[in-house]
Amino acid sequence: MHLPDGIVPVEMALAGYACSAGLVALALHRIKTLPDPQAEIPRVAMLTTVFFAASLIAVPVPPASVHLMLAGLMGVMLGWFAIPAIMVGLFLQAMLFGHGGITALGLNGVIFGLPALGAFGIWRLIGGRWPDVGAFLAGSGAVLAALALFAGIVLAGLPAVIDAGAERIALQLLLIAHLPLALAEGVIVMTLLRVLRRVEPRLVPHG
Repeated sequence: MHLPDGIVPVEMALAGYACSAGLVALALHRIKTLPDPQAEIPRVAMLTTVFFAASLIAVPVPPASVHLMLAGLMGVMLGWFAIPAIMVGLFLQAMLFGHGGITALGLNGVIFGLPALGAFGIWRLIGGRWPDVGAFLAGSGAVLAALALFAGIVLAGLPAVIDAGAERIALQLLLIAHLPLALAEGVIVMTLLRVLRRVEPRLVPHG
């Protein structure tokens, strides 16, 4: 669910870069306030690799195919580190495999980055008391939030010559195809954190 080049006007693409730059700057500022940011680098590198590789596995869900987004997992496991990690992953996906576009990289950063921060917030809010519920809501909620952002950006950037009604139908089908993915990612995040709590509790982020 990446925006390709040319699907939105240039001014929207530039606005996307501005928003992503702001998110990265805010994230780096918050990261600098941590006691030992360098200690998180191995975890960030590992999860950036997982995020990058996830888009290579497409699952057919009629009428479309979907792939794991993992924005919720990135947010829960990395917190503010998720923003620069996601931007690096999106850049590599666009350059190496054509998933998304270079001009749309900023908007794709918003589509994935904001839900990741939302997942981080959900986990911090309720993960400590109800870890399974918090993990599931973070994983599935991030997918739903990304879908809403994607649809909103596409509809806002539609050229006047395109049939808006037909485009809305296509977006509705895309959203329906991704609903099973939302459930799956909720289960993935919940299961992963449950396993980590049993075998390596120190790797579980604090809720």
